[in-house]
Amino acid sequence: MTAEPIGKPLRVVQWATGTVGACAMRAVVSHPQLELVGVRVYSDAKEGKDAGELCGLPPTGVAATRDVEAILALKPDCVLYMPESTDFDEVCRVLESGANIVSTRADFFNPATMDPTVRDRLEAACRRGGSSIHSSGSSPGFITEALPIVLTSIARRLDLLMIDEFANCIDGCSEEMLLNIMGFGETAEVFSQRQHPERDAVFGHSLAVLGDALGLPIERFEVTSEFALTRQPTKLHKTTIAAGSVGAQRHVVTGLHKGKPLLRFRSNWFVTTDLEPRWDLRDDGWRVTVEGDTPLDVTISFPIPLAERQTTLPRLTAHRPVNAIPYVCAARPGIVTTADLPQVIARLA
Repeated sequence: MTAEPIGKPLRVVQWATGTVGACAMRAVVSHPQLELVGVRVYSDAKEGKDAGELCGLPPTGVAATRDVEAILALKPDCVLYMPESTDFDEVCRVLESGANIVSTRADFFNPATMDPTVRDRLEAACRRGGSSIHSSGSSPGFITEALPIVLTSIARRLDLLMIDEFANCIDGCSEEMLLNIMGFGETAEVFSQRQHPERDAVFGHSLAVLGDALGLPIERFEVTSEFALTRQPTKLHKTTIAAGSVGAQRHVVTGLHKGKPLLRFRSNWFVTTDLEPRWDLRDDGWRVTVEGDTPLDVTISFPIPLAERQTTLPRLTAHRPVNAIPYVCAARPGIVTTADLPQVIARLA
């Protein structure tokens, strides 16, 4: 399956304009195969504003709306679906209308792991509309699926593929996310009671796609977590968290095949490197090691000046979904994974 050159640009709607959504919208405007025709927003403050104003570009002539019917009336080829939560009723309406969906939402990474009732609803909507839905991003997505598929393409035996992610979360996350969702700044006693089932599940879902693609299905997952405490008061954006509070967290999701570890994702997320106990942390990026008959050790870093981090980092999540649009529009109807699509190639000119 390929995404052949198209005679006219694909009509795209940006659905939600948060940090990643606004970044995706900028990419759509500059993409030679795409045309931004609509913007779905959720707040009164954004309704009616030009898309360019919402994403830091000159006026585009496309006004944002909260009206879903007005969006569907545009007859888009694809919707970039990037809200804070998933409304399955709206998703099914979009798919039934004939519009494809590319999303960063974790709900659609792996149809095999979805609630069967939800999966059946989505598949039925895709059949009725002749449409497809696909989720991607940077992590999970690029680093847990796309890159490992390339790295293992030279192998005939895989013993273990290990992904380490390193992220100083201050620049990439809002204060609300850092404090209330991730739990930075909490005491050890409070944080140790936290459960993160959605976080752990989505990385497992993504790794399972990889295992199936390799013909090495994951039988079960093991999840472990640990944390380290700040040695000094640490400023986030406006809030300063106390010394002795949670300043780093490490979560490990391991997929087992035939009782042995095969695929592992380990997140190393922190707001300071001055920790107790001390951790061996790297600058933001990934390290992927492959053990087998073609061993590899690949390090990816982000050489981004400090002043540009907050504008550049969201592109890592936003751009792959945008680049995938032509491939998803050409795909069979249904929920499609990274393994179902051909290699996504960025059309830069």
